[in-house]
Amino acid sequence: MRGAVEENIEMCICDSAHSRHFVLRKDAPIDYLPWGLHYWACNPGLVETRNLLVVQVDMPPKTAHAFHLHPQREEVLWIIEGQAEQWIDREKMVLGPGDSAFIPPDTVHGIYNDSQQVTRFLAILSPAETNGPMLIDVQHEEPWRSLRVA
Repeated sequence: MRGAVEENIEMCICDSAHSRHFVLRKDAPIDYLPWGLHYWACNPGLVETRNLLVVQVDMPPKTAHAFHLHPQREEVLWIIEGQAEQWIDREKMVLGPGDSAFIPPDTVHGIYNDSQQVTRFLAILSPAETNGPMLIDVQHEEPWRSLRVA
């Protein structure tokens, strides 16, 4: 059974996906998720790709994309503005503009914006298409529930 988060992450379907090479900001699909606005630059419904997902996320102050994992997908997070507390498994680091994090497939991670500013980052995932869900939320499971004290 799929949860609300998985349903909200469905890829946008665009009629011109197979002929599009450029995605202008005014045409970029936007997802409104609890951890911020997602401006899509690359996904299978937007351009002809099976291997790459690229999205800019604007994460409001005091929000988080708490501990989760992406089955069968690796991910790079690249901070553009602001700062974020990035966890990968049980390791954490505060990242700022120009910093990045590599998350191997099936690895629990979370990103937290404890600041008073928006944190803007790129999330780049591969492959774009898998047989499983986009993400699995584990924030309420141990050890993740007790790992980060708010």
